[in-house]
Formats: sequence, structure tokens, C-alpha cells
Amino acid sequence: MAVREILKMGDPRLLRVAEPVREFNTKELHALIIDMFDTMHAANGAGLAAPQIGVNLQLVIYGFKSNARYPDAPQVPETVLINPVLTPIGDEMEEAFEGCLSVPGLRGSVPRHTRLHYEGYDQFGERIVRDADGFHARVVQHEVDHLLGILYPARIRDFSKFGFTSVLFPDLDPGDDD
Repeated sequence: MAVREILKMGDPRLLRVAEPVREFNTKELHALIIDMFDTMHAANGAGLAAPQIGVNLQLVIYGFKSNARYPDAPQVPETVLINPVLTPIGDEMEEAFEGCLSVPGLRGSVPRHTRLHYEGYDQFGERIVRDADGFHARVVQHEVDHLLGILYPARIRDFSKFGFTSVLFPDLDPGDDD
């Protein structure tokens, strides 16, 4: 298991726009993806973007059957998404609380598109084309924001809905959002 250090808000590497992946199905890419899943699982994450571990590539992973940090969230299919392109389906937006492994201990209410069409590639270069809604769409938008150098606090509109997880959600296990 190769758990990598997750960069924290304030690290300038999190603010870069990531470079596209140009080579698929390489030993290095597969090793990076294994490390990312190990890191995400060790941190109880719902997703992880390569920039969060200091790798400036357009690569995100996400998915879970159940997640201690989001106990009420529905399953999201485990996915490797490379060079993603997102297209909102409709104008409907929804505000909901999000956390981030790069912003530990905090949560904020973030508006996101409720329905989303996304395309990209898996690690083998096979095309991925999906429509998503609800929490699945939220996770994809959150992770792809990392590829644009955007952390979720930049999207918060109402800072009265931003604070420490332990205060906003005292029933969550405090170890789940370190």
C-alpha cells in the first residue's frame, strides 16, 4: 500500500491548472492510480484528484459503496477519469455541504449542478461517457475543480454555512474528517 501525502489548502500546487494525460496504459500511470486509491481509501475519501498528491495531471478517481464521511450518500461507481470534460444538463443547481481531504476538518455548503454529462478516458485510454445526478454529479464536479486549481471554499456563496465539521455535524465521527 502506497499512501501519499495529501496537500493542504495553502499549498500553491493546489492552485495550478493540471496538464492533460498524454500516454495511457503505462506502468507509471497504473502505479499512480493504485497509489491514489490507496490514499483515498486510507483517508475515507469519496474522491481524489492527482493534484491533491502533487501530481499535476488531469486525473481524478472517485467512488464508494459506503463512506463514513458521507454516511447518507448513495453509492457512486468507482471510477478512474482522465482528461474530463463536464457539461451540465439543464440549469438546476443544488446547495449541499462538502468536505475535502485538502481542507481537513471543515465543511461548506456549495452550489453544484444537479445533473451532469461527463466524458473522458480510463487508464487504458478507453472512452468514458456518462450522465450523473445527485451526489455522483457533485463528487465529479468537486474532483474536476481540483484540475482547474479550484478548492470548494472558492465556490461558497454563504459563509454562515462554512465551518468546522465537528461543530456543524457533531454526530459524525471526529476522526472521519481530519
